[in-house]
Amino acid sequence: MDSNLATAIRTIIVVLLLVPAVVATGRWSNPFSLPPRTLAFLALSAAATGASWLCYFRALQLGDVTKVALVDKTSVVLVILFAFVFLGERPSVRDWIAIALVLLGIGMLVLKR
Repeated sequence: MDSNLATAIRTIIVVLLLVPAVVATGRWSNPFSLPPRTLAFLALSAAATGASWLCYFRALQLGDVTKVALVDKTSVVLVILFAFVFLGERPSVRDWIAIALVLLGIGMLVLKR
């Protein structure tokens, strides 16, 4: 299946599931009433997500699923590092060890023998 088509179908399904859920829970409000900065960050986040999905599906077409999925999961480590750098969160020593082990494990599985 074409990776762009797969991304479009996935996005449509997400919209069809989330919009009714937001409305049903009474959380819907006019998105255009949000501050411009918030809308800008939402737009950037959406663009990054879309690009990520396109790259992920294309990588699945070109490579082994096990390797592609492992590399994709490094995003968890990046989120933790961004929280440290930009949000001032301070992981414990135990957390840093776990992060290092995740990266080591991903590296071991991705690298060729």
